[in-house]
Amino acid sequence: MNRLNVRLLQAAVALGCVVPLLAGGAGMALGLEMLGAQAVPDLDSHYRYLSGLLFAIGLGFASTIPRIAIHGARFRLLTAIVVCGGLGRLVSLLVMGPPSLAMTAALAMELVVTPALALWQYRVAQNQ
Repeated sequence: MNRLNVRLLQAAVALGCVVPLLAGGAGMALGLEMLGAQAVPDLDSHYRYLSGLLFAIGLGFASTIPRIAIHGARFRLLTAIVVCGGLGRLVSLLVMGPPSLAMTAALAMELVVTPALALWQYRVAQNQ
């Protein structure tokens, strides 16, 4: 069961990496156009920068997959970064009101799914 649990975690993390890799890559390539928003240079620059960070977070999580049980510190650091971003998104929800379905799903990934994966990774590491 332990080996199966590791494989399931690896698959879940691989699936979860698709979101930041695709969204971050699209944001870097398309800028604000991907949201249908009017781009001004500073805002577009900032959006593409943050998209690059999102892409890098996806790469960071992907780097843990092959030996996921030994990468607890990296996994927790990446999770903390994602949760901080989710808290920012939560502030936006409270100040500006509910965002689109896609942004609400991102909020759930940031504040629920990613911490759950980190807890799962911790448990897998403890059982190795």
